[in-house]
Amino acid sequence: MAPENFTRVTEFILTGVSARPELQIPLFLVFLVIYTLTVTGNLGIITLTSVDSRLQTPMYFFLRHLAIINLGNSTVIAPKMLVNFLTKEKTTSYYECATQLGGFLTFIVSEVIMLAVMAYDRYVAICNPLLYMVVVSPRICLTLVSLAYLYGFSTAIVVSSCVFSVSYCSSNVINHFYCDNVPLLALSCTDTSFPETVVFISTATNLFFSMIAVLVSYFNIVLSVLRMRSSEGRKKAFSTCGSHVMAVTVFYGTLLFMYLQPKTNHSLDTDKMASVFYTLVIPMLNPMIYSLRNKDVKDALKKFIANLFSPCKSM
Repeated sequence: MAPENFTRVTEFILTGVSARPELQIPLFLVFLVIYTLTVTGNLGIITLTSVDSRLQTPMYFFLRHLAIINLGNSTVIAPKMLVNFLTKEKTTSYYECATQLGGFLTFIVSEVIMLAVMAYDRYVAICNPLLYMVVVSPRICLTLVSLAYLYGFSTAIVVSSCVFSVSYCSSNVINHFYCDNVPLLALSCTDTSFPETVVFISTATNLFFSMIAVLVSYFNIVLSVLRMRSSEGRKKAFSTCGSHVMAVTVFYGTLLFMYLQPKTNHSLDTDKMASVFYTLVIPMLNPMIYSLRNKDVKDALKKFIANLFSPCKSM
């Protein structure tokens, strides 16, 4: 039967994390806590790196924008997901679905670029400390961040346009908790070879070049640190990039687990679990990783809290 004889899809149904009715309220509470911690932690990082004079360096400028990206990525996914836990009709309109996919792609691609930029920042700080403020000047920082957002947005426009250029007819149940490329294309009633190729090339290119940038940066950092004669200097150098190494490991580890699985082991349910991690759990963990391992951030937080409650003490 020709595709035009099918009913065109005007809305999609999201199956969510689990279809079991008895798990909906417990899962709602779990993800509500995760999202609340994500919003609180990332807004905290954004606030501290904006108001504290000691955190006005390129490293914290990039960290602020990583927090903005994490907050945006989580907010694109979590509110709709939480609403669907409490409703029987877990529907999303065609255009709402396209908007969610575009927003998700914008932030996830921007995060990939931002992590590579932050690795470069640490490379310059440790390997060329005397040129640091010249190489990573405020103007260059702003340019790098702007390019990350612009590239993320451009990728989102291209990929989401390709995904929604195919026809969706009759079947409209997305086996996921948000509108994502793979489960969407699985519903198409027309040939999906072109959008699948675009998605594959975009994903592979972004991961490959960003990981190369990170690996090359840290390879040079390790060589530079090993040449240091002072053990205190080596310890200080490693401590300045410890948080970023942990964040990069968790983020890329999750993406590689998802995209490098053998096809025989690959399933949409596995994708859902990986997606929960990099859309909701990692944005919650990043503020903790950067604050708990960073003395400057902890000191800034203590100062901010003290200033916040100082009027109360004087009353």
